[in-house]
Amino acid sequence: MHTFVFIYHDYHISMTAAAVSEPKPKKPNWLRVKLPIGEEYKHVRNLVDTHKLHTICESGNCPNMGECWGEGTATFMILGNICTRSCAFCAVATGRPEAVDWDEPQRVAEAIHLMKVKHAVITSVDRDELKDGGSTIWYNTIKAVKALNPGTTLETLIPDFKAQRHNIQPIIEAAPEVVSHNIETVERLTRQVRIQAKYGQSMETLAILKEGGMRTKSGIMLGLGETREEVIRTMEDLRGQSVDVITIGQYLQPTQKHLGVQRFVHPDEFAEFREIGYGLGFDYVESGPLVRSSYHSEKHVIPGWGVGKWKAEKNTML
Repeated sequence: MHTFVFIYHDYHISMTAAAVSEPKPKKPNWLRVKLPIGEEYKHVRNLVDTHKLHTICESGNCPNMGECWGEGTATFMILGNICTRSCAFCAVATGRPEAVDWDEPQRVAEAIHLMKVKHAVITSVDRDELKDGGSTIWYNTIKAVKALNPGTTLETLIPDFKAQRHNIQPIIEAAPEVVSHNIETVERLTRQVRIQAKYGQSMETLAILKEGGMRTKSGIMLGLGETREEVIRTMEDLRGQSVDVITIGQYLQPTQKHLGVQRFVHPDEFAEFREIGYGLGFDYVESGPLVRSSYHSEKHVIPGWGVGKWKAEKNTML
C-alpha cells in the first residue's frame, strides 16, 4: 500500500522563535537515519521532480524521508506556504498569506490520481485571516480527491479552526477516513511552543470532530521540557475526547532560530508511553524517536489494527 502526501508550495524557514543559548544536548545514535536508496525511492523522486511537486518531506527535513519514500510514501500541504501563526517549533514561514487558489482542490485530486496512491494525507497552514479559516478549500479538496480517487483512503491533518463548529462541520461533512489535529505539547508549554494556539481550544476541536462521528487522531512532541506526568496527563486528556490514534515522537530543532531541544528521549521511554497509551484505550499508538504525524498513516485508518497487534505481542510474551 502506497501513501502519498504532496505540497504545491515552497516551504520556507520561519525566523520568529528566539535562539536558545544553553549548550545543546548531543544527538544520540538512535536518531541516525538511513540514506534514501532503492528503486521505489527513485520512482517517487522522479515523479516529484517531473511534476514539480514540493514535498513537506524534503522542505521539512523529515528524518523518515528515506524510509517513507523507499516504501512509496511522501507528504503535501494546501492553502499556501505562509501561516498566520508563528509556532516556535515549526519551519513554515509566518506572514500575510497569498489569495486562496480555488483551482487547488482539483490539482491535488489529479496529482493523487496520477500517482495511483491507495492512501493520502493532506495538511495545511493556519489561515486565521479567512472568515472560514480555509474550511471551504478543505471541503472542496476532500470532495475532489474522493470523486477522482474513490478507492483512496484519506487522512486530513487540520488546523484548530479556533474550535468554531461551523468551520469544522464542512470537514465532517466531507467525511475523510481520519481527521487529525495535533496537540503538539503539554498544557504548561503550549503558550511557549504554539504561541497563538490554546490547549483547551485544540481539545474542543477534537471533541467536535468526534461528536461528528470522525475517527480522530492527535500527536505530541517530546523533548521540549515536559515531564513524564505531564505527557501522561495529556494522553489522558486526549482519551477524554475519545481520540482514537496518537503519535508520539522526538522534537528536533529545525533551525537555530527555533526552540532548542531540552533532551533526547530514550527509545525505552517511548516504548513505555506506547504501553500506557494502549492501557488508556487508544486504538492505535505510534510512539518512537523518529515518529511523525504521517508516519505509518496508512495503518491508522484501520480500526483495531494497532491495538490488535499490541494484544498479539502481549500474548506472545506470556
